[in-house]
Amino acid sequence: MDHVKRMLEGLPYLPADETLTAQREACARKLFAFNHLPPERWGERPALLRGILGHVGANPEVNAPLLCDYGYNIHVGDDFYANYNLVVLDAAPVRIGDHCFIAPNVAIYTAGHPLHADPRNRGYEYALPVTIGHNVWIGGNSVILPGVSIGDNAVIGAGSIVNRDVPANTLAVGNPCRPIRHITEDDRCLYRTGHAFDFPFSAATP
Repeated sequence: MDHVKRMLEGLPYLPADETLTAQREACARKLFAFNHLPPERWGERPALLRGILGHVGANPEVNAPLLCDYGYNIHVGDDFYANYNLVVLDAAPVRIGDHCFIAPNVAIYTAGHPLHADPRNRGYEYALPVTIGHNVWIGGNSVILPGVSIGDNAVIGAGSIVNRDVPANTLAVGNPCRPIRHITEDDRCLYRTGHAFDFPFSAATP
């Protein structure tokens, strides 16, 4: 039985499979090099990321530690930023668009276990893909669960447990995470303090 193929097709699979175990070990070695890079060598991070992840766009910035299972199932777009301690269980594809911000201690899970104890105790898992659109900001300590899609320009509030799809252009918060409202033009300069700040929002302005 080809458990690599079963995993990638969303079928029940055994992660203890010899090939899958070897793939995780290979990824762990690459992550060790990335996560233990001394500060004077941080300029090497983008190249190391490209050796770990399936696709990395232009100008990635990821603060160590980064943890994942396989690496090759993670695809990130241009200007991707992830703060400390991003955990991605990438048994299924994780696709993240351009200009996405991920705050500290965020977890993205594609892997799940059977509800019934018998197949769970025999070691079976399943995996469902996660898709995150362009211009998404995910707040700290949030968890993205298997099979979820987050639309373009959405903002996920800190501490959210995202167990269902989030529409585009939406502020969503909570456990379970729910859309609160649409993000509008009025949000351009208004922050939680209630004060408005005058920022240059033209794309042509540096």
